[in-house]
Amino acid sequence: MRYIIMGKNLEISDRTKEKISDKLDRLKKLFPEDAVATVKVGAYKLDHTIEVTVPVNKRIIRAETSENDMMAAVDKAIDVLEKQIVKYKKRMLKKYHKNVSFKEEYESINVDETAYEDIPDVKIEKSKRFEIRPMDAEEAVMQMELLGHNFFVFRNGETEAVNIVYKRKDGTFGLIEPE
Repeated sequence: MRYIIMGKNLEISDRTKEKISDKLDRLKKLFPEDAVATVKVGAYKLDHTIEVTVPVNKRIIRAETSENDMMAAVDKAIDVLEKQIVKYKKRMLKKYHKNVSFKEEYESINVDETAYEDIPDVKIEKSKRFEIRPMDAEEAVMQMELLGHNFFVFRNGETEAVNIVYKRKDGTFGLIEPE
């Protein structure tokens, strides 16, 4: 597993990169050997934010944590990633039993499922159907705010593609467009 470690609003020394790499080595056994983990370390006021992203089998495993101490934030992010990869592996196991095409994806992740028996299954409680109207992104943001939601699905009037607008943690808005 390779690591790409970069700083946002701060310079990261080689010693700090080495410490972060050593901590991330705990996850090496869980991911395929050719996996690349991108680690972004940010300093905002008194907090250090750690964002770790690892692409695995056309999916993305991601954790973002914030703490006063940088290494505490790294430890917390590693715990989150570990839980996410175990959940992912368990879901792949269920799909693998139903559909053999998931075999390669399932076998590429190296997790002992018996150690994590308490992870609940995904259960969809409610399903909604609604009309997707054509509009622009600004109108979609206005509609989202009127509904009091954190995201809104709409059809882009220009491209006719389904898009999503969402409210980010910092209060700004994001737009998700398909490729």
